Amino acid sequence: METKNTVDVIIPVYKPGSELKELLSRLMKQSVIPEHIFILQTMEEGEPLMKPLDERIQVFPIKKEEFDHGRTRAYGAELSEADYILFMTQDAIPADHALIEELLKGMEKENVGIAYGRQLAKKGADLTEKLTRLHNYPEQECLKTRADLDTLGIKTYFCSDVCAMYDRVLYEELGGFSYPTIFNEDMIMASRVIQAGYGVFYAAKAKVFHSHSYTCRQQFVRNFDLGVSQSQYSEIFENISSEKEGAGFAKKTILTLCKKGHFGKAVYFVWQCAFRLAGYKLGRNYERLPKNVILHCTMSPGYWK
Repeated sequence: METKNTVDVIIPVYKPGSELKELLSRLMKQSVIPEHIFILQTMEEGEPLMKPLDERIQVFPIKKEEFDHGRTRAYGAELSEADYILFMTQDAIPADHALIEELLKGMEKENVGIAYGRQLAKKGADLTEKLTRLHNYPEQECLKTRADLDTLGIKTYFCSDVCAMYDRVLYEELGGFSYPTIFNEDMIMASRVIQAGYGVFYAAKAKVFHSHSYTCRQQFVRNFDLGVSQSQYSEIFENISSEKEGAGFAKKTILTLCKKGHFGKAVYFVWQCAFRLAGYKLGRNYERLPKNVILHCTMSPGYWK
């Protein structure tokens, strides 16, 4: 695909492994090749800086205690002079050669500020995880604007920096990522884009493999941090309920599992949902909790230091 638009890719990295190598390899084989790939490597003391595999790839060290979901990505954005900046995570693997091309098609639609890709469950993923991906990332593309808030609620702001492309100029005009941010930097930014009168486009044809099999404990701490972020940015989230959306998804998933005869998985999923809700509720009320309790509930203890 021929394009005059330039794209830089920004990837926060911690303990790089084989998935990152595969990601970088596939990025360099895209139909639209990125101008630069900026790797922001969060490092512990004494850890070596990874060696770039290509001249387009540059690696920048970030001290572990200085990592922040918003600030680290904001730093990456400052390195770019491209028309568009594509944020990815180190475990998101492009499904084909058209990932960047399809995201650009989304950005070229009128008044779009962000385009995010579809996440597919990895090979061997659990059925529950496959259903979760299908719920959050369906086959149909869509454009979300301020007019959708009454019908879509919190889903209007849904966006994931696992794979999301931003109009760099608009990103800068709106002030960039907020920080300190424990979680949700992508949805916070998406809310600003939408409230400014622009759209967020779900590019269903821009596909990456990305999924996890979280334990109940992991679900708890993730949703605790989610609750914290929504409490800290209450001006965005206070009038839009996340619980209604979560309850609808839970009901649909339980029914699907039962219809397929996976009663054990359904019971375990109910148990996971209980941990998610408990973590979220505690996170929303984190200001009432003692510091030592917070440190046991969060997946980001460094944030609280």
